[in-house]
Amino acid sequence: MLAEVEEEEPTGFIRFEKFLPMMTKVLLERRYGIFILCFILGYFPVLDEKKKGFITKEELIKYMTEEGEPFTQEEMEEMISAAVDPDKNIVPYKDYVSMMVVDY
Repeated sequence: MLAEVEEEEPTGFIRFEKFLPMMTKVLLERRYGIFILCFILGYFPVLDEKKKGFITKEELIKYMTEEGEPFTQEEMEEMISAAVDPDKNIVPYKDYVSMMVVDY
């Protein structure tokens, strides 16, 4: 995975623009099993700048369409239906990741 996102001159950092498409592909292919699902829990707090424990539906859509490789409409609808709490229009990411681990 690091080989896919590493810069030609290693800096010790991974650029988000390279990370997101690679991680999306890994998740869709379920290449690394439950380990990668647990890793996601560490990824959501990066998106949750105010550390609220959730991101909004609008933020999720923004990240899925404007950052890195955009999701298709079908991928976006699937993610929204699985991740977004329909009553509150938020993604409580700890609950979402827990659900994904159980479903895996």
